[in-house]
Amino acid sequence: MKRFASLYAALDATTSTRDKLDALIAYFSAAPPEDAAWASYFLAGGKPRQSVPTRLLTEIARTRAGLPEWLFEESYQAVGDLAETIAHVLPPAERTSELGLTQWIEERILTLRGASPETLGERLPAYWDELDWSGRFLLTKLIGGGFRVGVARQLVVRALADVAGVDHKLIAQRMVGWTDSSQPPDAARYLRLIAPERGTHDDAEATRVLHESERGLPYPFFLAHPLQADPSTLGDPSSWFAEWKWDGIRAQVVKRDGRVWLWSRGEDLITDRFPEVVALGEALPDGYVLDGEILAWEPDALAPLPFARLQPRITRKSLTKRVLAESPAAFLAYDLLEANGNDLRMQPLQQRREQLDALAARLANTLAKDLLRVSPLVVASDWTALAALRDESRERGVEGLMLKDRASMYGVGRTKASGTWWKWKIDPYSIDAVLIYAQRGHGRRASLYTDFTFAVWDEADGVRTLVPFAKAYSGLTDEEMREVDAIVRRTTVEKFGPVRSVTPTLVFEIGFEGIQASPRHKSGVAVRFPRMLRWRTDKHIDDADTLTMLKGFIDERAR
Repeated sequence: MKRFASLYAALDATTSTRDKLDALIAYFSAAPPEDAAWASYFLAGGKPRQSVPTRLLTEIARTRAGLPEWLFEESYQAVGDLAETIAHVLPPAERTSELGLTQWIEERILTLRGASPETLGERLPAYWDELDWSGRFLLTKLIGGGFRVGVARQLVVRALADVAGVDHKLIAQRMVGWTDSSQPPDAARYLRLIAPERGTHDDAEATRVLHESERGLPYPFFLAHPLQADPSTLGDPSSWFAEWKWDGIRAQVVKRDGRVWLWSRGEDLITDRFPEVVALGEALPDGYVLDGEILAWEPDALAPLPFARLQPRITRKSLTKRVLAESPAAFLAYDLLEANGNDLRMQPLQQRREQLDALAARLANTLAKDLLRVSPLVVASDWTALAALRDESRERGVEGLMLKDRASMYGVGRTKASGTWWKWKIDPYSIDAVLIYAQRGHGRRASLYTDFTFAVWDEADGVRTLVPFAKAYSGLTDEEMREVDAIVRRTTVEKFGPVRSVTPTLVFEIGFEGIQASPRHKSGVAVRFPRMLRWRTDKHIDDADTLTMLKGFIDERAR
């Protein structure tokens, strides 16, 4: 536990990629396999379930610290993070523990879930009393389900590849499904993860299917780079496939041994969420893997529905007939990764696409024909003509274009080593809005107000009022964040728990990818992926945009 707590602190203390990588390599080089298994699980994105309700966790910590409720609350408001607050206010440790990370997780943390308040009141203080500040902070994060760390999964892959002495692409492939909660990490899995290569064919087969329960694993997803330059710099447009960039759930359909698995890009197994796509998988021949997008798409419609129509399929505990009817799903395929049990990823995209089209033609007379759609190619005579088609993206319900090198192989992650894919997105919607609420951030920003709520003017009945419509926390530099934080503190009007209401003085340009009507929101709209594009120091709050203008984007898309 001490070693992992030190690693967590080191990762949180720096923004240097090199320093983070060095810290990871040092940890995995020294940690026992069973501890390294759990560490790699958490660092790769595995989420610990909350073991103790926040209210009870707070009360036990407050009692152990001997603080009145008002003082603990003031401390929390000053610090901005519950785990950090608890680590600060607890009395010094009375003893030390040499238990490893695995023992802490399996013998202590996992056993807390469902325990009585009396039992928790005994165990938690005893656990805290065995740890120093960083250990208490980490333990409380894991217990509360709030563990997050500023390290990219690909950096974890690089560190493990360095320790194992194998190619990082092989580690990435072996790590697919690593954070699936149905397969808890253990020493045996970790040792298979970092095992030496055994030859191209044997290793690919042995690592893609580690044992019978993992036969349904997908391949690592290949990701595109954002295109910032003029596309004419890419050379002859005939060397590129152009496709629409769809706004859905990136997924792979895996059909092996007569069974179907559906995986999201985040490596969540979502088979039970989309029975229509499972029906498509059942119609596939055995040994096939499709890469594509799950979209909300009504049969015979020319364009997909907004992404928000898919959300009930993920968030609802049960799929009722009403949910299935209101959120129809289809799978849009744009790559074929495996056919007849053979890995096709090293074939040029042109060949994979030809085989995908042939597969779709074979399925044209089956029940899957309304479910399997192949991403259509966008054909234009030159880059100028293609740019003109890209300008029609919003009317088509897409985000822009994807440009894929016809000769590209299917790589691992966001890399150019196997060929390049580019996402050529249209400019986001943007609107000038007023900052009205602020909340502290997380990690190294826990002491700063960095999470903001923005509003636009509602001019109904001739009275101007600010109506909130979006929350955003990204887009500003560290220096700008510190400046805004100082203004938030000076202009605070009221406090609502961790949220501060401020005197409206600041205007920001807010960008977002999509918008739709939403009766659940006070503004009547919901926006997708909002972020701060820039701080409009040149504008007064009276110059901010209106709700009418915001809703106009919905009308514009409908035309």
